[in-house]
Amino acid sequence: MPQVQANGLTLEYDDHGQPGHPPVLLIMGFSGQLTMWPMSFVNGLTALGLRVIRFDNRDVGLSSHLAHLGAPDVGAAMMAAMSGQQNKGAAYLLDDMAADAVGLLDALNIPTAHIVGASMGGMIAQIIAAKHGARARSLVSIMSSTNRPGLPQAAPEIMGALVTPPASPGREDRIAHFKQMFRTIGSPGFPATDAEIQALAENVVDRAPYDPAGIGRQLVAILSSEPRHEMLASVTVPALVLHGEADPLVRIEGGKDTADSIPGATFVTVPGMGHDFTEALMPEFIRHVGGFIAGVEARAKAA
Repeated sequence: MPQVQANGLTLEYDDHGQPGHPPVLLIMGFSGQLTMWPMSFVNGLTALGLRVIRFDNRDVGLSSHLAHLGAPDVGAAMMAAMSGQQNKGAAYLLDDMAADAVGLLDALNIPTAHIVGASMGGMIAQIIAAKHGARARSLVSIMSSTNRPGLPQAAPEIMGALVTPPASPGREDRIAHFKQMFRTIGSPGFPATDAEIQALAENVVDRAPYDPAGIGRQLVAILSSEPRHEMLASVTVPALVLHGEADPLVRIEGGKDTADSIPGATFVTVPGMGHDFTEALMPEFIRHVGGFIAGVEARAKAA
């Protein structure tokens, strides 16, 4: 896959569809590599006449890992978040990750794109639409939240599964850990097959080395960044907020607050959808996300 220099980092990305087609930038969530966006979703979007770009966020996959920033104090960040205080010790914030995504667009000579983010990626996408609005044709925030204080949080056992490391850095333990986490936050109405989860786990583990400090820095960035409900009032592009009604990690109230905070946003919920991208869910994602983006493009051409 190709790489570019952007915002002082090396970012790994891939690019699908025709260069002249409307671009869609996919931003993955916490600890997720670009391959967590299924190719069936990518192909579904390109079949609608869209150009689709995926990339590894900083500190995951094959993009720059910022080891020189040191291991983060995740415990301090979690304590600060639970007490309603802003943690001041983060190596970087979600604003910096949004600047990475904008830098990737710059490197690819893309002036504007449809910005689509999932989970942490949805948070980053929200920041781009609010603070770099001239770069966004539209915003799609999936399974994400504003992090407004007082919103319901994941159950302790879900958060515990999220932050518990594998039994060892070995391949088999990492695969087992991924599969357990995938099942824990998965979609009860659209379950992945055992073979699907096994293949995804092997791809994630074999594609890039295990970097717990990098994953920790991403988590601290989430916990230390300011809530977005106020800034989202400045979003002027069309926005879709998509959320699973069975999401155990980012509760549906987070999606509703995101939609309520964006003027004119469309809020779509999917019964039985959790916090994952299973093949069984792809028709839903292509229908809602692809249909929304296609509609934005059609209205822009008609104007």
